[in-house]
Amino acid sequence: MCGIVGYIGGNEAAPILIKGLKKLEYRGYDSAGIAVYGDSINVVKTKGRLADLDEKVQSLGGVKGTMGIGHTRWATHGAPSDVNSHPHTSMNGRITVVHNGIIENYIQLKAELEKNGYVFASETDTEVVAQLFDYYYNGDMVDTLIKVIERIRGSYALAVMCTEKTDEIVAVRKDSPMLIGLGEGENYIASDIPAVLEYTKNYYLLNDNEIVVLKKDSVKILDMNKNEIKKDVYNVTWDISAAEKGGYDYFMLKEIMEQPKAIKDTIHPRIADGTIKLDDVKYTDEDIKNINRIHIIACGSAYHAGIVGKYVIEDFARIPVEVDLASEFRYRNPILNKNDVCIIISQSGETADTLAALREAKRQGIRILSIVNVVGSSIARESDDVLYTWAGPEIAVATTKGYSTQVALMYLIGLKFGQVRGYISDERVSELIGELDKLPEYIEKLIDLEKDIKVMAKEHHNSNDVFIIGRGIDYAASLEGSLKLKEISYIHSEAYAAGELKHGTISLIEDGTLVVAVATQDNLYEKLVSNVKEVKARGAYVIAIAKEGNTEIGEVADKVIYIPHVDDKFTASLNAIPMQLFAYYVAIERGCDVDKPRNLAKSVTVE
Repeated sequence: MCGIVGYIGGNEAAPILIKGLKKLEYRGYDSAGIAVYGDSINVVKTKGRLADLDEKVQSLGGVKGTMGIGHTRWATHGAPSDVNSHPHTSMNGRITVVHNGIIENYIQLKAELEKNGYVFASETDTEVVAQLFDYYYNGDMVDTLIKVIERIRGSYALAVMCTEKTDEIVAVRKDSPMLIGLGEGENYIASDIPAVLEYTKNYYLLNDNEIVVLKKDSVKILDMNKNEIKKDVYNVTWDISAAEKGGYDYFMLKEIMEQPKAIKDTIHPRIADGTIKLDDVKYTDEDIKNINRIHIIACGSAYHAGIVGKYVIEDFARIPVEVDLASEFRYRNPILNKNDVCIIISQSGETADTLAALREAKRQGIRILSIVNVVGSSIARESDDVLYTWAGPEIAVATTKGYSTQVALMYLIGLKFGQVRGYISDERVSELIGELDKLPEYIEKLIDLEKDIKVMAKEHHNSNDVFIIGRGIDYAASLEGSLKLKEISYIHSEAYAAGELKHGTISLIEDGTLVVAVATQDNLYEKLVSNVKEVKARGAYVIAIAKEGNTEIGEVADKVIYIPHVDDKFTASLNAIPMQLFAYYVAIERGCDVDKPRNLAKSVTVE
């Protein structure tokens, strides 16, 4: 979850580190710190946001030196505090470390080190790495790092400095992201591209347990046997302005507004001459016809996109689909068939639970098709086939355009598989492609409702409980709408399949309870209207989302948001917009930090 950055070159390191950490603050913002080598290693760290660290550094008159490492923290081991902040140093101050991940056997290692006279200052697992590195240090940073790696278990992206090595930083990753930025006379380490994009667009991506020796004029990458590894250089294709707010108060609002373009960029290149082309996905028609079952595996909003995908693929292609939370998949001893396919969904391509599930499926010989946003990410590299969601950088913790583009790819997969398997005629596919083509335009219309939705948010921002109900794909959309509301506004919100209300949950409805009723499935519309009447009879205040022309619901709901009329399978793309805007403005009214909701981080890279 945390973010790390490193720099070595001819310029002052501290400003570069702090600026880079500000680009990574979405990965964690409990505390932050930097370590810079001048005459010695100077560490400055503090509980709180990057602004607090910046202020502390300024109060010291700056921290001089041209080599350094930095960290912004999402707390796992030890509460947020100055002492638990990274970087961590060995007891004698010789070794300094930043770490993203979890060291699972740190208690055992800590006990061993304490028996050897090491005294610990913090509650963190990371301090063990610094002390262990010092214990094994023999004058060679790479040899020492290999010994440390052989002892620790868990996930890590590590960057290490030593007072006896004034011209190098060593780094390694396993199950946590790290890239190496390549400059002229300077080089960088970072958890994500935005941290270094101001300085370079060229970078290396690391595989697990690849060791980096970073100097200002060279980058050497080694395996665990110290054999040098040659790497392809990746080049960033988007500009730094894509990772800036661009005049918006929050990244989340900017990213909501970017959804028409993101969906267009995701769909249009994959439609040619009225047919769907899934990039270089190596599925023959025979492969598609022989699919036994699809397992969609994801976390959070990506999981909700997967539920939409289940409805779409089963309807269009008549393939049985199971949707699993990645954190549960590999622990339930899944039953997989040689003709099964796993679709892995992750915005970052680094989600720890999802990556672990992918590896379990591969261990059982199952073919992997991944849907990710970050080119060259771990999930992308370890998959058999990849479809990228061309959403561009997404900075806000609460995903919007990432989710929308994942859903768009679910449509394309369902249509492609359905056409090949003969369940959808070419004529019908052509009609549905025409509807997909209009989605960006329809989303623009819904974004134009921003002012009306802002008024609704102002009226309901003091709600204690909000229930979102729907049937079919509308239920999948409700799950995502509910998550958006609770993760950024901290209001208790639950999504329910509307048909389940009478099986217990309607007991939660009382006078004034806010219910959002999603009613955009034509074949379920009348039943949903009946469900609205049921909650209204118990005193609920109802905001409904319905298709244009379905005006009957306006006679029972208190407010109605109308979406353009599209095929039922595509409504999830439109329903998401008013629910995102509603969650956003409720959070604003409640004074919440929309981009950095409490206790959350953007990329979940630890289990």
